Amino acid sequence: MELRHGVNPQQQAARAAPVRPGRWPVRVLQGSPSYINMLDALNSWQLVLEADRALNRPTATSFKHVSPAGAAVAGPVDDVTAELYGVDPAGVGALTSAYLRARDADPKSAYGDFAAVSRPVDAELAELLTRVVCDGVIAPGYAPGTTATLSKKKNGRFLIMEADEAFVPLRHEEREVFGLRLTQQCDEVALSAELLGGIVCGALPVTAAQDLLLGLAVLRYTQSNSVCYLRGGATLGIGAGQQSRVDCTRLAGAKAETWWLRRHPAVRALTFRPDIRRQDRINWQVRFIEGDLTQDESVRLASALSAPAPRLTDDQRRQWLTSMKEVAFVSDGALPFRDNVDHAHRHGVEYIAEPGGSIRSTEVEDACRAHRIALVRTGLRLFHH
Repeated sequence: MELRHGVNPQQQAARAAPVRPGRWPVRVLQGSPSYINMLDALNSWQLVLEADRALNRPTATSFKHVSPAGAAVAGPVDDVTAELYGVDPAGVGALTSAYLRARDADPKSAYGDFAAVSRPVDAELAELLTRVVCDGVIAPGYAPGTTATLSKKKNGRFLIMEADEAFVPLRHEEREVFGLRLTQQCDEVALSAELLGGIVCGALPVTAAQDLLLGLAVLRYTQSNSVCYLRGGATLGIGAGQQSRVDCTRLAGAKAETWWLRRHPAVRALTFRPDIRRQDRINWQVRFIEGDLTQDESVRLASALSAPAPRLTDDQRRQWLTSMKEVAFVSDGALPFRDNVDHAHRHGVEYIAEPGGSIRSTEVEDACRAHRIALVRTGLRLFHH
């Protein structure tokens, strides 16, 4: 398969070929994928497939630059998400709810994402995808008429890809880097509730266990170092590709805080003019939450609103954030210091899953006990590079 270009447009003569001749894991129904499109499609598909198999629920992810911006299983769509995307929360179907919840985890980063869903695309999801800024979708199938609906998006350049749900890769995988061919065995450990049996301290409710299991699937396909915060079957914040794990914990925690603050009455009271586009509304909400707007930014925000905006004070912010509870936290590698636990606790974390095995694991456990956080050691590292 000839690809549109490599990682960058100047990298031409890019192509993809099946390892086993004639045995393709995916097929392109429409569009011309680039190298990055293909990486996003293949990684995002594996994420939703594994999560669906582990939890037996429709799963979706919003993927950007070879890492998920958000992921979720089917579940309730709250009023904030429903209002943003113009849907009736009471009437949203399972697959659409999974994608909406995944995209809303970090709607600023989800702009121009690649969508992946674990079940065949239905008419409702196809219609929604035509209304959001999204570059492509991969799914195990498409209901009659849905590819025709999607084919009109981006003047026919919207990528539509179909995954072979029965495809099983070879046991070893290879890549070439600077004249060397690297080979390793594929990570074949199945994700299941059995991985959460090593409870070190605290109790693990069923809902928390499901969140942790979803987190394991998410981090298996997130560039390391990586951590994620989850609640109610959806990610709240994902931190990827940081050299320091605590920086990753802070980054993902800041995203989780933004997700929660977008539900604050002061933020919900922002009334935008009808001509202000969805992504601009999202960006202004985030800037409003972050505070410290420059004079120019304050003027531009005021011009985008149809009514004056109430101020979100520091006290209001702190008080609201203390109400974020029952959050789960997953790390792809061992927590090396207790500072990760201390930071996670500030974001409402009550359940943590990590591989264990750090020379300071006792300090991590002591921190969890001090903060009354349930700690699970999986014994499974999930680095992804």
